[in-house]
Amino acid sequence: MLLMFMRLRFFSFSKMSEIITAAFLGLGTLAAQADLARGVVYHDQNRNGKRDQGEPGVSGVQVSNQLEISTTDEEGRWELPGDEDVTFFVIKPRDWMTPVNGHQLPRFFYTHKPAGSPDQSFPGIAPTGPLPSSIDFPLIQAQEPEKFEAVFFGDPQPRNVREVEYIGHDVVEELIGTSAKFGVTLGDIVFDDLAVFEPLNATIALIGIPWYNVIGNHDINYDSAVDADSDETFTRTYGPNYYSFDYGPVHFLVLDNILWGGAKPEGSGSYSGGIEQTQLDFIRNDLALVSEDKLVVLMMHIPLTNVANREDLYRLIEHRPYTFSISGHTHWQAHQLIRKKDGWMGAEPHHHLINVTVSGSWWSGLPDEWGVPHTTMRDGAPNGYTILKFSENRKPEIVFKAARGPEEFQMSVFAPDSIELGNVKETLVYVNVFNGWDDSVVQVRWNSEGNWQTMDKSLEKDPNHQAVFDREPETPPSPYKRISAPVDSRHLWKGRLNPDIGVGVHALQVRATDVNGKWHRAERIVRVKKNAVGATDPQP
Repeated sequence: MLLMFMRLRFFSFSKMSEIITAAFLGLGTLAAQADLARGVVYHDQNRNGKRDQGEPGVSGVQVSNQLEISTTDEEGRWELPGDEDVTFFVIKPRDWMTPVNGHQLPRFFYTHKPAGSPDQSFPGIAPTGPLPSSIDFPLIQAQEPEKFEAVFFGDPQPRNVREVEYIGHDVVEELIGTSAKFGVTLGDIVFDDLAVFEPLNATIALIGIPWYNVIGNHDINYDSAVDADSDETFTRTYGPNYYSFDYGPVHFLVLDNILWGGAKPEGSGSYSGGIEQTQLDFIRNDLALVSEDKLVVLMMHIPLTNVANREDLYRLIEHRPYTFSISGHTHWQAHQLIRKKDGWMGAEPHHHLINVTVSGSWWSGLPDEWGVPHTTMRDGAPNGYTILKFSENRKPEIVFKAARGPEEFQMSVFAPDSIELGNVKETLVYVNVFNGWDDSVVQVRWNSEGNWQTMDKSLEKDPNHQAVFDREPETPPSPYKRISAPVDSRHLWKGRLNPDIGVGVHALQVRATDVNGKWHRAERIVRVKKNAVGATDPQP
């Protein structure tokens, strides 16, 4: 373990002389004796996954052991310290791609674990034996544009194959043939049963694009005694629990912010949000090689504001002018601007998106006509996913997409079906703007006439979702589950109706801006009735 304190932050062939010098000074004995992993990053010209004669090395590519980073020399060679439990990976550079397996999962890593994983309920890594003489990483040339899209899933979280089928029908089918360049699942890939990784991967692979994965609190080995062994099945399936890669002009960092307290009875049997020190050191080393005019996107499971040592991470990124982060976990969507009052010391607030979830509220609610639970999220927004659109302005456009809904479905309007004329001015209307944030403008009017009335943002439960919850049975027929109870919505607006309206059927029109400043429209039909017998007309 003392080796961890001796490691250099950056390691390349030029550092060998420093190690030798340190050894002469009596400081580098352990470092000099450490196992060194070596290999080549090469251009896999025939895409067969092995280095054939004549295939050249690729220079200037970073390789990491999840702490130090080595940059390949002119022949593509790299060298890094290793130990008995380490994952080496190539940091995919721009205009190159790594191979993918049959499930479209990028193969960019090698795990060295001579003794294999501990015996746990779900299989981890088989014993790897001695360190290979050369760990070679293939890359394939692929031009990457300045503008591109990527798909982000929050919490698919299937418990079983039936819920994998829900995912296939609800979101995968409509994404087949997407123009997005890759996808990311932001943790809680499954719901505790890690055997469901396999059928879920096979389903998502049908979208046809490379798919990266973030570890979530429901993706770990719960029978692990210590945090260090809790990601064994994840690593076998997807690779390192934290890593980075480039696509186009953007640098992406995948983080592991799940700290496992250890299995019962020895440990707490619970998790918390945090980032351990070795990972913070890797992030520091990684970003030191990324120019400050590049957008950095951090992807994690637990929202940044719920991470205990988040300010340690803030210190590593707050000096950079272009950062954005995204998470899942809560099963409600929110745009958070992290400011000085929150411990952020950057010149501008940091934008963190808590993403819409694929599973909505854990695949709960009565089934629709296709047998899929409506699974509305706890804030009243539909389940779905996000598309991030990247361009040269280094600020992603954030597109909310409701599962199987039209692109225009960006808000819901709650108002009575009918109102007595004398009650119009007392009637509240609510608008849930799914991709709204604090600066959104939400307005309402009658029948394309008159002035728009601006509504007020309100932190409360969506009354439409409350009504859904109230009318669904406490015990739906198996296998369905009652919809989750509503929570306060972070994107809800309310206002009173203009009483300057007559008896009749009217179109209540709503318009609203989303987080991108784009306007969206919706309508709701409302019948205004005569006052009931004995009621008094409102005074002017």
